[in-house]
Amino acid sequence: MPHMAFEYIHTTSDKYRETGLPSVVLMDIKMPRMDGIETLGEIRNDEKLKLLPVVMLTSSREESDLVTAYKLGVNAFVLKPVEFNEFVEASKIVGMFWGVLNEIPNLKE
Repeated sequence: MPHMAFEYIHTTSDKYRETGLPSVVLMDIKMPRMDGIETLGEIRNDEKLKLLPVVMLTSSREESDLVTAYKLGVNAFVLKPVEFNEFVEASKIVGMFWGVLNEIPNLKE
């Protein structure tokens, strides 16, 4: 069964987002079934997604996670604030940079 992240990224029609690839993927390192590191590896192995910006979110300060994520091609590794309101604000800032300010190549599906 495909991972829900891939279903969402590859979708051609969804009532929750526009068609095409997202501008950026914000992904938690701890996810059910397939963790963020494994998912990142799959994204980087997919020719259509290879250049898609991926930002890994974590509450851990594990150096090994940081190193592994960068070796796999993560674009940024962000420590998640514990407080919910701070998390929402940090997510907005990350989304604004990667979704609006950052220039990426045209990623055709």
